[in-house]
Amino acid sequence: MNEASLKETIESLKGIGDKTAKVFEKAGIVRIEDLLEYYPRNYDTFEDVVKVSDLKSGNTVAVRCQIIGNIYAKNIRNMSIITFDIGDITGKAKVTYFNQPYLRSTLKQGHYYIFRGLVTRKGNTFCFNQPKIYQPEDYFALQGTMQPIYPLVKGLSNNMVVKAMQQAMESAVYMKDPLPSYLIEDNNLMEYRDAIKNIHFPKDKHTFDIARRRLSYNEFLFFILRLRILKLTEEESVSTAVMKKSELVDRFLEKLPYDLTDAQKRVYKEIEADLTGSRVMNRLIQGDVGSGKTILAFLALLITVENGYQGAMMAPTEVLARQHYEDICNMAKEYDLPFRPVLMIGSLKAKEKKENKKGIEDGTYNVCIGTNALIQDTVNYKNLALVITDEQHRFGVRQREKFAGKGECTHVLAMSATPIPRTLAIILYGDLHVSVLDEKPASRLPIKNCVVGPDYRPTAYRFIEKQVSLGHQVYVICPMIEEGEMNDVENVTDYTEKLRKELSPSIHVDMLNGRMKASEKDELMEKFANKEIDVLVSTTVIEVGINVPNATVMMIENAEHFGLAQLHQLRGRVGRGKDQSYCIFMNTSESKDAAARLDILGKSNDGFKIAEEDLKQRGPGDMFGIRQSGDLFFKIGDIYADSDLIKKASIDADRILGDDPDLCKKENEALHKALAGANETIVL
Repeated sequence: MNEASLKETIESLKGIGDKTAKVFEKAGIVRIEDLLEYYPRNYDTFEDVVKVSDLKSGNTVAVRCQIIGNIYAKNIRNMSIITFDIGDITGKAKVTYFNQPYLRSTLKQGHYYIFRGLVTRKGNTFCFNQPKIYQPEDYFALQGTMQPIYPLVKGLSNNMVVKAMQQAMESAVYMKDPLPSYLIEDNNLMEYRDAIKNIHFPKDKHTFDIARRRLSYNEFLFFILRLRILKLTEEESVSTAVMKKSELVDRFLEKLPYDLTDAQKRVYKEIEADLTGSRVMNRLIQGDVGSGKTILAFLALLITVENGYQGAMMAPTEVLARQHYEDICNMAKEYDLPFRPVLMIGSLKAKEKKENKKGIEDGTYNVCIGTNALIQDTVNYKNLALVITDEQHRFGVRQREKFAGKGECTHVLAMSATPIPRTLAIILYGDLHVSVLDEKPASRLPIKNCVVGPDYRPTAYRFIEKQVSLGHQVYVICPMIEEGEMNDVENVTDYTEKLRKELSPSIHVDMLNGRMKASEKDELMEKFANKEIDVLVSTTVIEVGINVPNATVMMIENAEHFGLAQLHQLRGRVGRGKDQSYCIFMNTSESKDAAARLDILGKSNDGFKIAEEDLKQRGPGDMFGIRQSGDLFFKIGDIYADSDLIKKASIDADRILGDDPDLCKKENEALHKALAGANETIVL
C-alpha cells in the first residue's frame, strides 16, 4: 500500500468484484479515498448486561436470560407471531417476534441467551419486541465496543461496508492532512488520518468524540472559506438585469382573497429593492413552516417576467416541483398573469424534455419550474435573470452557483424553512442577505400538540380513526426503515403492518421510506395528495414533500430520538389547511431530560424559539442518534451540537483569508487543494 492506493478503485480490495463495485458506486463510493470518507451514520454501543429487576421501559438493554416454558407460535393475517417468557433469578419478561417462524426450532427451552432490544411495559410485565439474540460468549466479545452502522443503498449491506473499510484502513496512513499545522496546534485537533481511523472504528467514546470534532471542523472551515471567497466575487457583480417596479404585483395583491402579513410585506420590499437596484441580488428568505415564503417567490417571478426576463425555480423533489408548477399555472389563469410556465423534471419523456428545452431556449417559456433538471448542461435559457431555490438546505453551494451561471449576473433568491438561530445563520448563509419571516398568516390555526407515552397508543389509534372518518389524512413518522437497523426504535416496515392490524380495515395504510426510488416516492406522495391513502407511514424523508392541506394529524414515534428542530420541521407537514391540526409526540423513554426537551415542542409552535432551545440543549454526545439521507446539512458536523465549532471555524476562515486571500502560501497549499476538491452536495 502507498499514497497512490487512495486513488485506486475499490475493486482492488479483496472480495469486491465488478458487480459489488457497482453497488458501492450507487452510494458514491468508487475509489478507496471515497470509502474512507463514507462516515457511519450511527453506532451500536454494546452496553453491560443487566438483570431483569433493573429493566426500565424505554431503554435499550441486554439481559442474560433463560427461556422459560413453551415457545408459542400463531398466525394472524399472514403474520407469524412467536412468544415466550425469559427470566433470571431476579424476575421474568416476555419476548415477541414477528415473521421469524424459524426461531421456534432454533431456540431451546431452558437454554441461556442474551436478548438485546427496547424494553416496553404492559401492566406489570416487561416486554421485548424483536430483540437481537446472541450467544453469551459472542456478546461479551462485543461488550463496550462501538460498532459502525453505515448509510446503505439497495444491495449494500452494513457487513459489506465494514469488511471493505477494514481493508481500506491500510491506506488511511497515507492520507495527507489538508490543514496547515498552525491550525491543528491552535485548535488542539487530532491528526486527519487518526480521525478517519477513529470515526470508523473508535477505540472508545472519548476517542470518537475527538475524531468527530476534527472532521466536523474540516467541514465547517471548508464550507465557510468557500462562502467567503464566493461573497468576495459576488460583491463586485453589477446587475445587467435592473428591473422597473411592478404594476402587476399591486393589482394582483388587491385581488388575492387574503392580505400579506406585515413580515411578508417587509420582505417583499427588500426583494423589490434588490431587483430594481444596481447590484445582483443574493438573498435568503428564512421563514418558519407555513410563514408564506412561496407567494413571495411568485411575486419575484412576476416582477421578472413583467420586465421581459425569464425566471426559474428549483425544488428538491419532483413532487414539490410539480406542485409549484400547478400553482403557477392556476395563478396565471385565475388572475390573468403573464406567466408562461414550463416543468423540467427527470421523469419527463425524452420528446417532452426536448420540446421544453427548445421552448426555454427560444423564450417561449418565461417561468421554468423543476428539479436539478433545470441545471443540466443541455438546458439553455434565453434571458434568465432570476433563480430561486426552494428548501435551500437541500442544495449545495455549487449547485446554486451553477444555477445562477445559467444566466448573466443572475439574481438569486433562496428559501429555507429550517429555523436556524440568527447567530449561526449569519455565518452559514455568509454569501446571502438574510430576510426573516417571523409571522404566520392569521388564517392558520395553531397546531395542537401533545407529548405522550406508549400507553397512549390505543387512544392515539382511535383518534386517528376518528380523523380519517371525518375525511382527513394522517402522517406517522418512524425513525428507521426496517428491523435490525436500530433495535430500540419503531421501524416503518413493521409499524405499517402493525397499523394495518390495529386500525379499521377500511383505512388505507401505506408506507414511504428513503430507500425507495424517486419515482416510487413521488407516486406515493401523489396518491396521498389525491386522498387515495389515509395514513402514510414514513421516515423523515417526508420533511420535504408535497403540500397536503387535508392532512390534520402528525404522529411521531420515538420522538425522543430526534432533534427539536427536526421534530418541528416534521410537524410542519400538517396545519396547512383550514381545519384544526394535531401533532402527537410519542415518547418511549423514561428519561426526564427527554421529557423536558419534548415539553418545549408541546408548548410552542415557534420554530426560531425551538431552534434556540435545540442549540442550548444538544451536545456532541447526541450527534449519532438517527441519521438518514438529507436529515442534516453536513456529512458529519451538526449546526446545533457544534455551534461553538462553527464560530471557531468562522474566525479561522477570516484569519486565513486576511493573511492569504488567494491561499497561495506554502503552509496553505494542502488546504487550497482540499478546498478545490471539496464535495458540497448536502450543505446549506
